Amino acid sequence: MTSINLPDGRILAFAEYGDPRGKPVFFFHGTPGSRFFRPPERITSRLGVHLICVDRPGYGLSTFQLGRRILDWPKDISQLANSLGLDRFYVAGHSGGGPYTLACAFALPARVRAATLLSGAGPLDSPGITAGMSSTNKFGLRVGRFIPWPLWQVLVWFVYHRRAADPAADLVRGNGHRPLADEEQLRKPEVRDACVQSELEAFRSGLRGLAWDTRLLTLPWGFRLDEIKVPVYLWHGSDDDLATPGMARFMSERIPGCKTNLCEHEAHLLLFPHWEEILTQLWSE
Repeated sequence: MTSINLPDGRILAFAEYGDPRGKPVFFFHGTPGSRFFRPPERITSRLGVHLICVDRPGYGLSTFQLGRRILDWPKDISQLANSLGLDRFYVAGHSGGGPYTLACAFALPARVRAATLLSGAGPLDSPGITAGMSSTNKFGLRVGRFIPWPLWQVLVWFVYHRRAADPAADLVRGNGHRPLADEEQLRKPEVRDACVQSELEAFRSGLRGLAWDTRLLTLPWGFRLDEIKVPVYLWHGSDDDLATPGMARFMSERIPGCKTNLCEHEAHLLLFPHWEEILTQLWSE
């Protein structure tokens, strides 16, 4: 099974990795991304994890959903969990998938055992949210909520169309402009392939999914961090210039009982070298 039909007629696509009888973990890709973005398969399988990676609406094979909000995502995940026969499960999200991870922790406390954020994007009211951030992300977060949707789509196309056409070439263009830790990770074929294949699939249907996803990052999430009741773990690199350490500190201070791992000299791709530790900590609940 690679997709389900949702009650409103949309298709929700996903991919499964690891042990199909293992501990279920729903994994939410970044912005942009797709179900092909996954941490090291050898570790996922060895630790007995059933990893379920899901395309958000408008990415990959999942139907675009105009007007969706971050809090609509837990409804989709609940439907998917039902179809897979999963009563309780874990959730994890990387980068732009972080808000969706917390939305599931907030909205599905009876089903989510624990949640983990990996280089997760923070809410806009984080103080100093753009300090140290890349110029593109900084611009989008500052003005995104004020730009009309048709114009926002044009801006996203202008910024991302070359990347969407050839993600591998875009990685090459970025050489020398990333934190050292991310440069080192992207020299590994396994990591590069995961990133390239994820984005090739993400842009299968164009850039509309990315445009709406980025717009949602500039808007209120619809819930308060201090209302989350399930255990939350947070992993963040001190050198991350895409989702800043300031975001991580803001979330850590407001999520009740949040256990934070701030990794010195790591950056946005820390999930690859730390995947075994991340899963081991998640199982502690």
